[in-house]
Amino acid sequence: MTAELARAGGPLAAVGLGVLLAATRRELRLAGLAAWALGCAALAFYLAPHGHRPLLAAGAVAGLVLAAAGAALLLRWPWLFAFAALACVPARIAVKVGSTDANLLVPMYGVIAAAALALTWQLVRGDERVRELGPLSLPLAAFVSWSGLSLAWSQDLRQGAIELLAFYLPFGVLAVALARLPWRRDWLGALWALLAGMAVVFAVIGVYQYETRDIFWNPKVRISNAYAPFYRVNSVFWDPSIYGRFLVVAILVSLVLVVHGAARRVAIAAAAAIVVAWAGLVLSFSQSSFVALVVGVGLIAWFAWGRRTLALLGVIALVVVAAALAMPSVRHHSLNSASGGRFKLVKNGIAIAAHHPVQGVGIGGFKKAYAKRTGLKGKEPKAAASHDTPVTVAAETGLIGLGLFAWLLVGGLLLAFRSVAPTFAGRVALTSGVVLAAIGVHSLFYNAFFEDPVVWGVLGLAPLAAAALARERVSEPRSRAAAPQPATVAARQGDRSQAEAG
Repeated sequence: MTAELARAGGPLAAVGLGVLLAATRRELRLAGLAAWALGCAALAFYLAPHGHRPLLAAGAVAGLVLAAAGAALLLRWPWLFAFAALACVPARIAVKVGSTDANLLVPMYGVIAAAALALTWQLVRGDERVRELGPLSLPLAAFVSWSGLSLAWSQDLRQGAIELLAFYLPFGVLAVALARLPWRRDWLGALWALLAGMAVVFAVIGVYQYETRDIFWNPKVRISNAYAPFYRVNSVFWDPSIYGRFLVVAILVSLVLVVHGAARRVAIAAAAAIVVAWAGLVLSFSQSSFVALVVGVGLIAWFAWGRRTLALLGVIALVVVAAALAMPSVRHHSLNSASGGRFKLVKNGIAIAAHHPVQGVGIGGFKKAYAKRTGLKGKEPKAAASHDTPVTVAAETGLIGLGLFAWLLVGGLLLAFRSVAPTFAGRVALTSGVVLAAIGVHSLFYNAFFEDPVVWGVLGLAPLAAAALARERVSEPRSRAAAPQPATVAARQGDRSQAEAG
């Protein structure tokens, strides 16, 4: 019974979120928000441990009361949402969902619940704003809806329900809530200060871990460090690759300020943050993070210096290739061994997608489909975990899902990079595009694109910056027309001189 409830609740919530994103009438958006809430409740009921459901229900009621109090704060100070969400990015808590162990962003869900209640209140009170994500509204609505619908035929209902309830459904509301924030330059600057400060603190913690050989959690990292020729750190994050990616995001945002004309004291502070974050990134030994950083730096340099960047990028590419070929793991082992088994995962993932070309195996079904294809045993075969987002999307949601994903990603990059300009809003747009591109590259080697709230935050901030830049461009001709022209000013001064002489 609960399985059928989940197979109906997942699509209901996803389609409701799609309506919230794309509808142009307030009544439809309210209906979509209600469907989203009901579907989320159905998925939560399905995933809740059977023996603890009364206790969890009481906890949900208490959480709803706290979320209502948070909503009242957000209605008065909207930008609290952005700061609270950013502060919760590393706060993953280990929870047991039935027989599955997961590290979920539990504090983040409380912040998003408060934002959802605040949004509901605004819509009930007559807020007529629609499609806050601009040109990203339709592709994101279509992708989320199709992914949710695929739960109806998923080969792994439990994992698919976790994917929807823990990432797609809450983070979609996160993007909408960020896109609805009032444009404030000072608050955006403070948000960067928080990001840079967090990166510095996390990097210092990483250096401490390296010096003391003390990993706070994740026993897998401890075991791998015992046999690896280098010592990886994870700071306050569960996984060193996620830690490295967070530092890459902070470095790239700070680098935009250094290269693209921020005030001198801000540029100095940003440069200092880059140096400290770089030290932490090195000790993460996250190869995928370094590749993402190279791509991000290349984009920033391109928008600063244009074609003169090509020579620099060529030199970087040659150095990277030479360094890779010099590694024993590349020279003496197969491509699959050199990539840590990722090549085999990608090859078999493409084969799964080819065997289910239209609708895929359903969201969350990659691991079971991979294990079935390769003969892996066990209920949760770790060797079947995907490491490539596009391949996972193609395998789980078919060519339809892959096409919608490409539409969303390309649309997000075009929206951001077309809005680049020598203004504050232009720098925010550039930052959004660079971060989205870097995480997209990272997801080619580490499958956590839609599981990262930073991605959804960028999908919300890019339309916000584009709208602000559009307002600036509209106001510029008006201000120029209203300002006195030099010839007019001279004529007025001449008339005044003649009057005084008379």
